[in-house]
Amino acid sequence: MCGIVGIWGPIGNKAQVLAESCRRIRHRGPDSNGFWEDPGAELALAHVRLAILDLTEAGHQPMTSACGRYVMVFNGEIYNHLDIRKQLEQSALAPSWRGHSDTETLLAGFSSLGIEATLQAAVGMFAIALWDRASRKLVLARDRMGEKPLYYGYSGAELVFASELKGLMPIPGFGRELNRNALASFMRHNYIPAPQSIYEGIAKLPPGTWVEFTADDARSRRMPEPRVYWSAREAADTAASSPLSFETDAQAADALEGVLSKAVGGQMLADVSLGAFLSGGIDSSTIVALMQAQSSQPVRTFAIGFHEKGYDEAQHAKAVAAHLGTDHTELYVTAEDALAVVPKLADMYDEPFADSSQIPTSLVTHMARQHVTVALSGDGGDELFGGYSRYFRVNKWWQQCERVPALVRKPTGALLSASALLPGRGAWRGKVGKLGELLRTDTRGEFYRHFVSYWADPSSVVKGGVEPVSAFAQAMQGSTFESMMKLDTVTYLPDDILVKVDRAAMAVSLETRVPLIDHRVYEFAWSLPHRYKVRGDTGKWLLRQVLYRHVPQTLVDRPKRGFAVPLAAWLRGPLREWADTLLDPARLRQEGWFEPEPILRKWREHTSGHRNWDSHLWGVLMMQAWLDRYRNGKDQGGTVGSL
Repeated sequence: MCGIVGIWGPIGNKAQVLAESCRRIRHRGPDSNGFWEDPGAELALAHVRLAILDLTEAGHQPMTSACGRYVMVFNGEIYNHLDIRKQLEQSALAPSWRGHSDTETLLAGFSSLGIEATLQAAVGMFAIALWDRASRKLVLARDRMGEKPLYYGYSGAELVFASELKGLMPIPGFGRELNRNALASFMRHNYIPAPQSIYEGIAKLPPGTWVEFTADDARSRRMPEPRVYWSAREAADTAASSPLSFETDAQAADALEGVLSKAVGGQMLADVSLGAFLSGGIDSSTIVALMQAQSSQPVRTFAIGFHEKGYDEAQHAKAVAAHLGTDHTELYVTAEDALAVVPKLADMYDEPFADSSQIPTSLVTHMARQHVTVALSGDGGDELFGGYSRYFRVNKWWQQCERVPALVRKPTGALLSASALLPGRGAWRGKVGKLGELLRTDTRGEFYRHFVSYWADPSSVVKGGVEPVSAFAQAMQGSTFESMMKLDTVTYLPDDILVKVDRAAMAVSLETRVPLIDHRVYEFAWSLPHRYKVRGDTGKWLLRQVLYRHVPQTLVDRPKRGFAVPLAAWLRGPLREWADTLLDPARLRQEGWFEPEPILRKWREHTSGHRNWDSHLWGVLMMQAWLDRYRNGKDQGGTVGSL
């Protein structure tokens, strides 16, 4: 795992500028750094390295292709790079290898097969910048599911790119004008969806795409449209159009175990120590079970626990680990341990991000890094196999809503929303308000968007912010249940789940890998008839059958619980003073980003115990903390520190 950054344009002292950029993202690659410049083309590339494969200098970046035409910086891992090497070795122009890094394999592929063919052949996670010295073109590319981040855009006269926004900040002329429309999206989702970023003029490259810049593009500050080499939506639709058929459920489980075991085995390839996160749930337990089945030594596993009732899953993880025989490490953290993470979050997530499970994620990655350099996770199982409880609720509620004529449904919704604003106590008010919003929607997509929204009308909270059209605007095709799974795969998974894990892990120089979203597993999952994913009220049905072969059902069958913290109570208690400072009415008015009154009303209702608005308020608080770090004169140019 690494960090990359680059500049194309007339700015001088590129080596000095990029040295500071590399210092800012040093946590992504503490082992070494590299710089390469093409003075005649006014382009420079830089790289910080966390060595995972080929720990020798033969894996150093920026790397030049054997033919001398291409120069590349690359963040990620290509799990099948040895297979690609074999394919290339059979060609007429068989490469003469200098080392055994996947970086060299990619460069040889680009030289021999071309850009798109190499991207389609690669199995892995990556963010790539490739400079073609002959044609003077710059290519940026991102992996299929969006595991590795890549920001790009213009800073003054320069085309710039980096793994994190921190890498762009030292570049002279980098504009820090905030994107109010992106802020509106953030208030709805508690994350900023691609291709938006918090800064005007800077975009995230969408998953499964690559973009090519010519010299004319760079001179005219043009942003070419990214080209799609793989689409999660299209891959799901194509796979579902040719469903697999099995004579027995056992055969289906055999097939799933085979494809998933292959993905897990490929991701266990490393020249450094490796382990896995283990919560004791279906997804992480399955990954660990398949790892242990392919390992001659006990797999290192990691879990954290909380003493607060209702938030501890460490006991379940410990039971699974004992059954599988892993080398298990658990850490029970106090509220003080968890709260100590909060002031560091703006450093880790250098654009506003407000999934509160970022707190335990930071803690478990920090613990794991003390023992290993690479950790596998079980993320992605809910999106692929229908595990979220909201899928069941929305599917049921939309069917009921459709039976009520809009002329009746919408006025009823408006009445319920209004009644939820009346003074008084009761958790029922939040549920009534949410039901009111849902009843006023017209389509399944709009219904689901409101269901997963925090601030349902972001433009009423963000001054001057107009929420852009999102993936939710696309018509839902097929069943409501599977449409929600697809939507989450192209929104929530890459822009929340994978961002959360990447930034928390990279803050402590830990590489994370996610076997369940290997695109071959993804395409296999979508080729399964729905009955293999959901039976009755049980999601992830076939994935469970695979797990039961390795772990007794009694150890893992329990209601799903997210990686949660008691945030509502913390905001009324130990975080109260911190939050009061960030939500100071005079400050909110002076800064001019938010309409203070709706925020302050929710804060009063929350602190009084009348309502629980912790998720809504957490978004505002994370934005305010981010402003303190990067906008209000407190950015000292530091790197992400240890916990």
